[in-house]
Amino acid sequence: MERYSEYKESGVKWLGEIPSHWEVKRLGSFFSERKEKVSDQDYAPLSVTKQGIFPQLENVAKTNDGDNRKLVKEGDFVINSRSDRKGSSGVSELDGSVSLINLVLQPRKTIFGPFCNYLLKSYGFIEENYRNGRGIVADLWTTRYNEMKMIKVAMPSLEEQKTISSYLDTATSEIDKAIAMQQKMIDLLNERKQIIIQNAVTKGLDENVEMKESGVEWIGRIPKHWEVKPLKYTGTFDNGLTYSPNEIVEDGVLVIRSSNIQYSKLIFDDNVFVEIAPQSLMVQRGDIIICSRNGSADLVGKCAIVEENINATFGAFMMRYTPNIDNRYAFFLLQTAIGSYKGLFSTSTINQLTKTIIGKMKVPLTEMSEQQQIAAYLDSKMQRFDTAISNCQRQITLLKERKQIIINEVVTGKVRVS
Repeated sequence: MERYSEYKESGVKWLGEIPSHWEVKRLGSFFSERKEKVSDQDYAPLSVTKQGIFPQLENVAKTNDGDNRKLVKEGDFVINSRSDRKGSSGVSELDGSVSLINLVLQPRKTIFGPFCNYLLKSYGFIEENYRNGRGIVADLWTTRYNEMKMIKVAMPSLEEQKTISSYLDTATSEIDKAIAMQQKMIDLLNERKQIIIQNAVTKGLDENVEMKESGVEWIGRIPKHWEVKPLKYTGTFDNGLTYSPNEIVEDGVLVIRSSNIQYSKLIFDDNVFVEIAPQSLMVQRGDIIICSRNGSADLVGKCAIVEENINATFGAFMMRYTPNIDNRYAFFLLQTAIGSYKGLFSTSTINQLTKTIIGKMKVPLTEMSEQQQIAAYLDSKMQRFDTAISNCQRQITLLKERKQIIINEVVTGKVRVS
């Protein structure tokens, strides 16, 4: 892609240099805030996600305050103001209503809707919007409209906005197709993986063993010498560290958050550190870290085992499970059990896995030596699946990075499209 013939300094750090004919203006020049309160009985509830705006999803936390929502009209840009929903935004194709935590922006005639969508969902703007926010707890950092409207953006003419949008529509749709293919493969691999895990932790490895009824629907029949117990008898559960933004440092004690767990593994691409943490909340090798609270019910319960000693604690929306049974067996058992008890912590108002809830979950147990045999069997089986999933995820990451680079380069004028 070519560059523009002439550039100028924007005077704005996140924008850098921009085409000489583009204008730098505050975001409020292109939008007005829509504040009208409505009921979800009159205007259907909408979900604000990282993929855009959709009719309200079944698996999200819902408010009981249905008469106290914000009106959304077709063409409005809606953005979740909280940092734990960073990137959740988009132009709505529907009239509807959203919860009060969202900002609803009505575009003026000087900005083209699709261009607005690309600009305000670009990585550069998302980070600048977060930087302008405020809050007490880091995961609940909020950017209000009075702060957001002061952010400076670079704006081409309306005709150039349309050209840029058309180019990005084509470029990103091809990338999205490739991402969808990789995600479908991951879903198929995970489905097969879970079947193997559930069979092993509920039936054991001996196909000829005498069986009995467990009395628990999701478990079904188990070997006669096994027993069923609530999870609270298999170890201890602890809630995580509450910290504020001003406690975050460049380096120190890692805070394990939901984003650090991907496909049942700990990853360290998106890290937050605090200077100190109580010794009682420092993780140890063999601990299992669980996402215990999230706006999406699908993410509640995802977990990862701490494979090695690290200088880390875990955040307020996380939980630590320290097993008194074989920790690898406990890890596989937990993945299966949580998926079978979704209804206990996915409700109409909040998605939260408490110590009480998880402690009551019933699981099948056998003696330690058999636990270790099952865990070893599953470790060997899962390695092949995990390698394939990791390869697919790596491709998705590269594709998403490529997509964001293209969008950022184009909407900030670093390259010219036609």
